[in-house]
Amino acid sequence: MILQCADFEFDAVIATGVRQDGLGTSADWDQRRAEKQYNKSGFHGNHPTGRSDCLVNARPVRMNDILAIEPVTRFTQRKIRVFDDSEFEQNLFKLRQEKLEEIVKLGQPAYPNQFLASHTVSQVRAQWGEATAEALESPRVTVAVAGRIMAIRSQGKAGFATLQQGGQRLQIYVRLDAVGEQGFALYKLLDMGDHIGASGYLFRTRTGELTIHVETLTFLAKAMLALPEKFHGLADVELRYRQRYVDLFTNLDAREVFVKRAKTLKALRQFFDSRGYLEVETPMMQQIAGGAAARPFVTHHNTMDMDLFLRIAPELYLKRLVVGGFDRVYEINRNFRNEGVSTQHNPEFTMLEFYQAYANYKDLMTLTEELIAFVAIEVNGTTITNFNGVEIDLSKWKRFSMINSIIELWDESFFGNRPTPIDFATPESLRVLVSNAIKTFEQHPDSDFFLVRKEKPPSADFERAMVSNAHMVAALHKLDCEQPLGKAIYSLFEGIVEPNLFQPTIIYDYPTEVSPLSKAKPDDPAHVERFEFFCGGFELGNAFSELNDPVEQHKRFAQQLEERAHGDEEAHQMDEDYVRALAYGLPPTGGEGIGIDRLVMLLTGSKSIRDVILFPLMRPEKQPPASSS
Repeated sequence: MILQCADFEFDAVIATGVRQDGLGTSADWDQRRAEKQYNKSGFHGNHPTGRSDCLVNARPVRMNDILAIEPVTRFTQRKIRVFDDSEFEQNLFKLRQEKLEEIVKLGQPAYPNQFLASHTVSQVRAQWGEATAEALESPRVTVAVAGRIMAIRSQGKAGFATLQQGGQRLQIYVRLDAVGEQGFALYKLLDMGDHIGASGYLFRTRTGELTIHVETLTFLAKAMLALPEKFHGLADVELRYRQRYVDLFTNLDAREVFVKRAKTLKALRQFFDSRGYLEVETPMMQQIAGGAAARPFVTHHNTMDMDLFLRIAPELYLKRLVVGGFDRVYEINRNFRNEGVSTQHNPEFTMLEFYQAYANYKDLMTLTEELIAFVAIEVNGTTITNFNGVEIDLSKWKRFSMINSIIELWDESFFGNRPTPIDFATPESLRVLVSNAIKTFEQHPDSDFFLVRKEKPPSADFERAMVSNAHMVAALHKLDCEQPLGKAIYSLFEGIVEPNLFQPTIIYDYPTEVSPLSKAKPDDPAHVERFEFFCGGFELGNAFSELNDPVEQHKRFAQQLEERAHGDEEAHQMDEDYVRALAYGLPPTGGEGIGIDRLVMLLTGSKSIRDVILFPLMRPEKQPPASSS
């Protein structure tokens, strides 16, 4: 079905927010308000003020029982696709409109605003789910519940329906002699997806099913569109993301993911609150995009006439609070990064960041292991989870330095002899190591897979080796361009180690060049006191001993500016105010950020980050071309 919608050239319709009973406004007031807003801002600034070729004649008109301002201006009509453009959908919508009219004739409001339920479906099941038929009969248990019809079947003068509410289902039984002529007529006008209220007493059917024997049936809302076939949920994955509102009530597994997400947030707060941390909020619009290496989104503040960045991380503000005397703080925050989209990345995502004064990165390693195990038990009742077919125990952790992790996971069958720490000591030694490894890979029998057509697909080991080889090529390029040694080592880590860390693993001692906000190791200035923890093949968190030397911090920012000048758009900007804050004295502090979305993926076995975000960012749907009519 195609709905005809007016699309004004300036894309604005002013709603006055008038009550449905029409009280609380006047036509004169509406006229003055509409004219004032249009003349001042051109309807939200889409057109220059004082435009003479577009006049507003604002008058209240009743549109679906809601008063609105109707601008009289030049406008175009465009067809907006709301329902499937099929004869079936059109006929179904018309049929349900006719049913709704019949329901109204029975004395039921088309869209009532309340139903007084005595219990939720889950409460009924919790209290009487184990009750015997005899216990339900003497005395009778009377309940009133509301829910969506997920199944309905009639048998002459009686019928059954299944109500769903709060993720649980309960059967109801409707008899003509119990609900009366009008009540049963209403029952026969119901469809799957409709919302109803059912009042009556509980009993068990011959098959032992807990059921409400309905005495009063109340209509609450009509589903004008058909539910997905057989109620197995939306089959199209992209459609599930776009129409999450359908996915949630037709696919209870999807609903459970978001219930567990809420439990995850609750458990995180419980963990930190019990340890004396203070939950805080920091700005989401910032003058300097700081706290991470990422490309930000840019917006503009009209009143102050200044460009701002959407937050890429709350880090620098949280550390300002530690300077201010809040020794333990945390924030569950939304971040925005103008980067690619993948199964592990979404431009808008949720993070936990926390900071603890008088602690270092080793203290946070232990805290992290305790935190993840605690959350897993609170959410799933166990530390065991399954992700991508791999069983993971979130109570058993391994720890490696970054260089040792590369050595540990080096694949000798594709890249030759296992390296030693000496191979990572200088750019020259690393160049020799990587060059030889690339040559060895190119000589492997499977390396001509894409040059010679082979019947069998490449092995999983070879596919992993291809990823590692690509990062080796990138590392060699960094060395050839005289980029810092630490960046080349980090490229090797990303390709050789990170995708293969399925069990909980902490990687520590990162190169200084990729950690501008971390404190250098006292005995090894080429590395910083930083760790990341991984599980399921991806990073979950990042932590370090915070750099609190204002002079060194200013130097690191200056180095980042040089890299920015050479084309690195993700290099950190200079933040003079943050350096000033450090000059007032930041105590020894450990800080950490954890990706909530990825943690929920791990706890629920979800393969894509979009599966754990209620409304992930999607490309606009392609609209069908408007017909000449």
